[in-house]
Amino acid sequence: MSTTTIRIEDDLKARVAAAAQHAGKTAHAFILDAISQTVEQVELDNAFNAVADQRWATIQASGKTVPWDDAKAYLAARANGEPTRKPAARKLAK
Repeated sequence: MSTTTIRIEDDLKARVAAAAQHAGKTAHAFILDAISQTVEQVELDNAFNAVADQRWATIQASGKTVPWDDAKAYLAARANGEPTRKPAARKLAK
């Protein structure tokens, strides 16, 4: 394990110490958790954006997509436990 030094303003350091104490953690553990959560969120965002980019490329290549009203009706039916079929993709109107 390596060591990294960070410089933070005194007021933020005091806030971290107070929040860590409230959470029942050391300031060190609190900071590590905050860094870990931030890194995980960035990784999740990147994965989400990669899927979105891939899907958009598929839409552009095929010219087909599911109209929002059809998708919304499908999702509403699924949420209500109703049997339903997936809506079919159609050519985009130009």
